[in-house]
Amino acid sequence: MPNKSPDDLLTDPKRAAALFEESAAIMARLRAPGGCPWDREQTFDTIRKYTLEEAYEVFDAIERRDFPHLAEELGDLMLQVLFYAEMAANEGHFTISDVLGHLNRKLIRRHPHVFGEEASRAAGNEAVVDAAVEGSATKVLRNWEEIKAAEKAAKLSETEGIQSRLDSVQRAMPALAEAAKLGSKAAKSGFDWPHWRDLLPKLTEETAELEAEAALVEESKDPAHQARVEAELGDLLFTVVNLGRHLNVDAEMALRGCNLRFRQRFSKMEELSERPLEKLGADELEDLWTKAKRALANDGVSAAITSSPESR
Repeated sequence: MPNKSPDDLLTDPKRAAALFEESAAIMARLRAPGGCPWDREQTFDTIRKYTLEEAYEVFDAIERRDFPHLAEELGDLMLQVLFYAEMAANEGHFTISDVLGHLNRKLIRRHPHVFGEEASRAAGNEAVVDAAVEGSATKVLRNWEEIKAAEKAAKLSETEGIQSRLDSVQRAMPALAEAAKLGSKAAKSGFDWPHWRDLLPKLTEETAELEAEAALVEESKDPAHQARVEAELGDLLFTVVNLGRHLNVDAEMALRGCNLRFRQRFSKMEELSERPLEKLGADELEDLWTKAKRALANDGVSAAITSSPESR
């Protein structure tokens, strides 16, 4: 996709609406009798993993500033929205029109400085805010948070309310981020490790418990024990994430940086090896790994990785 001037890229609402209508119609046809067998078989549970994958692909394209690819990935992410909405419509829950209606009302009620206080109230805003933000992004954010808090309060009044302070941590986020927020919320009530060093014995404890459960699976060959292994691995990961929280390190970004280093080091191994890696023994592979790390360090790649956005 060639670069265009800002004037060339001004949104044409009519064209965008027509294309969106076409996308919704295509999705409806795919799910209709006589449509695509695969699409018709899918459920909320079977496609939810793809939603997370598509979101990460959007994230990756943004980091690489690959705008042609980003346009494609945003389309793939939008496909997930259309898919869920069509399945919901098939089951009588809601339609894509309901999704867009919720979005539009939210945008209007949270932007009284743009659409006016009257329009904001008509869209459901119950907070009293100063719409005269005078071009200040800080004031906009303050109003946004107050309006959002009023929305949550209204929803709570319709239910039994929050039973736990952890209920405010959304499940709809990557597990590493959720673990960090859960630990942070619990810490505010005093339930936390006093110092990052206090988590090191906990890591040892969780590792030993994981080792014990894994050994039972090997001995019994009973797949029922696998759930315990998964639970213990989860406990170990949760501890690691909270260690990162104490060290002011975002676990997700730390892992992404590690993944990038692994990619580069493994590629360097393939480059340095005179034989296919499959033909090498364990000691040879370990030696090659060490050489790859050293070569990348000498090339200055390790330093570049450490300072890259992915490792922060």
